[in-house]
Amino acid sequence: MDLRTLSDGRPDWGLGAAVSGIRVLVAGASVAGPALAHWLRRRGAEVTVVERAPGLRPGGQAVDARGVTKEVITRMGLDAAVRAACTDTAGAHTVDIDGNVLETFRADDHGGDGFIADIEILRGDLSQVLYDDTRDGVEYLFGDRIAELTQDADGVDVTFAGGERRRFDLVVGADGLHSALRAMVFGPRERFIRHLGLVLAFYSVPNEFGLDRWLVEYQEPKTGRSAMLRPIQDATRAMAMFSFPAADFEVDYRDVEGQKRLLREQMDGLGWLTPRILEHLDDSPDFYLDQVAQVVMDRWSQGRVGLIGDAAFSSSPMSGQGTGLALVGAYLLAGELASAGWDPEAGFAGYEARMRSFVEANQEIGKAHAHSRLPDAEPDPEPDMDALMALVDRALNGVELPDYAELPDYAELPDYAGLPDSGA
Repeated sequence: MDLRTLSDGRPDWGLGAAVSGIRVLVAGASVAGPALAHWLRRRGAEVTVVERAPGLRPGGQAVDARGVTKEVITRMGLDAAVRAACTDTAGAHTVDIDGNVLETFRADDHGGDGFIADIEILRGDLSQVLYDDTRDGVEYLFGDRIAELTQDADGVDVTFAGGERRRFDLVVGADGLHSALRAMVFGPRERFIRHLGLVLAFYSVPNEFGLDRWLVEYQEPKTGRSAMLRPIQDATRAMAMFSFPAADFEVDYRDVEGQKRLLREQMDGLGWLTPRILEHLDDSPDFYLDQVAQVVMDRWSQGRVGLIGDAAFSSSPMSGQGTGLALVGAYLLAGELASAGWDPEAGFAGYEARMRSFVEANQEIGKAHAHSRLPDAEPDPEPDMDALMALVDRALNGVELPDYAELPDYAELPDYAGLPDSGA
């Protein structure tokens, strides 16, 4: 048996050898990347995931699984693991400045596919579930990134920032809204990013607010500003979220201190519990702030390089379906590539054809929700409810999931219990 060592020191007992002979590099280890790695490995590919961060990123906003996404999680064999890591949020209250409840939404509304989904999990916790599921059959390279990439008719030559050079059959970018791979292959970000006029910030805080399974949100009338607290599995802590309108967004997404200054400026004078929440801003290990934006592209592939998740088709957090698009996209991309005999042109084309309408419906929902929260938004006096419900159904279930029964499925991986942990 050919024994080699993976980058994190774990021995590879031959599992790295692709059954199909196909080697795939995936950039990004948040949600879309490990989900794609799961399905590529099951279809017989040898998969490497490269992530510029030194390890998995904790915390983050709560993400949801609705509609057809729940079926994908079931097919992954991860329904129990995902549900065990859920926030267990019972519902949500919107409140006035004094904390009086204005509206209530429950997690079991609309069959669990409502404003608060019955599968709701912190992004970091879902990332951990996906990593734990794939780490024994996939090579993970943390603390590295793609520095250079050149493709030809037969493969892709990649130079990593750490200096290593390797060749792959396919490369897929799952590196988020600010995808470096997208910029490298498809062009500057300005060509594809559509800012929706809002900025969101998330970070964890001590649960000194008495949260007990209920999310609470205050929306300041006529300004577009809001503050929210949501429960997480650790009852001693909570997740805070702020949003505010911003026609232009000029703070570097990697300048954390600049982002915190911006948040304090924008939240100045906002009532309710805002001052107490902001007191914990500098103590949080998982602060995140960014524009609410979508990625709109005519195509999600070029030659042997493709994109998935927010890198390809961000629908924005306002759609509530970013994670759904990532998980469904991972299932379909791996299935279509394998169905096409790993031919990139045919495989990427099949993936785009199956996903495009689903993506567009969710982007439409995201735009409408973001617009409704802007201070100058005018409500539609007579909304077409039939058209709206049809759009919502298309956004939740408007994609076919082939069973790919004709494809090999290497779902059972060797037991790596007792081997050294990668430290992620």
